[in-house]
Amino acid sequence: MTRYAERIGRKPLLVGGWLIGVPVPLLLIWAPSWGWVIAANVLLGVNQGMTWSTTVIMKIDLVGPARRGLVLGLNEAPGYGAVALTALLTGEIAARHGLRPEPFYLGLAFAALGLGLSTLFVRETSGYARYEASSAPTVGVEADSFGSVFARATWRDPSLSAVSQAGLVNNAVDGLAWGILPLLFAAEGLSIGTIGVLAALYPGVWCVGQLFTGAWSDRVGRKPLIVAGMLLQGAALALMAVSDSFGLWAAGAVLIGAGTALVYPTLIAAVGDVAHPSWRATAVGVYRLWRDTGYVVGALLGGVVADVLDLRASVWVVAALSAMSGLVVARRMDASSYVPCRSAST
Repeated sequence: MTRYAERIGRKPLLVGGWLIGVPVPLLLIWAPSWGWVIAANVLLGVNQGMTWSTTVIMKIDLVGPARRGLVLGLNEAPGYGAVALTALLTGEIAARHGLRPEPFYLGLAFAALGLGLSTLFVRETSGYARYEASSAPTVGVEADSFGSVFARATWRDPSLSAVSQAGLVNNAVDGLAWGILPLLFAAEGLSIGTIGVLAALYPGVWCVGQLFTGAWSDRVGRKPLIVAGMLLQGAALALMAVSDSFGLWAAGAVLIGAGTALVYPTLIAAVGDVAHPSWRATAVGVYRLWRDTGYVVGALLGGVVADVLDLRASVWVVAALSAMSGLVVARRMDASSYVPCRSAST
């Protein structure tokens, strides 16, 4: 989808994504079978792919290279703050009124608000990218076709491929946090409300942390924060796997959120540092393809291991995967390519 952002502009994709997202809560409210739930998730995936990617691309268009981390942290923070608040609110609503339909009224309101704001107030930003491309170095501009950009971001460029795999593993951790950990908490006898509190801690810390980590990466570079964040997530998941009390699980959730805050805006900023403005939107889309595949990997891997062994074993497996991903970044990523002040002066 992001390839079209370079052809037809950013705003049409953004508005189209919100149009696709409006039916999602309605399908979940009225769903008579799992087929409807699956269809709603497909539409939600398309909505996320179009809207979230486009907002990120537009922010990168508008800000210079020396502040990419800052602006991406500011972009991600309110989004995941809303995730944390929504997890808390929907858990409370579900505890009081049941799983359907009341919790999904929030989703309907959010979709309508997103469509209205993007239609009425958002302006096209592709002109900024074209202006930046006209004055950018010509090195790398040849990676213009989708296939060329895909190859670069997936395996040819060591730094971009390291970023892509780290994004995939990071979202595998996220998928585990939302899919397997609540099942573990429920199996240990926690109430729906208590599980909602634990579910809100992780994105809550993630949200607040991004306000600082994105800007931090502008000063020290991307690589140190990405490596530290992936290793911290692995250690936090290991803590979750051995714990059996609310206090330790809460501490683990806080640490996972801190690790994700170090990684999340920094990875996207790293893609923006390397990609030429003429194909940056496509590069962000390829990165997001691999990053969001992590949800599938985390859910399937966690589910299979939980079936074969148990829930705690699945947490251990993803913990090891996160630590290994951090080591891959430490080995393959070129730190000098990801210092915005340097790229701004070249």
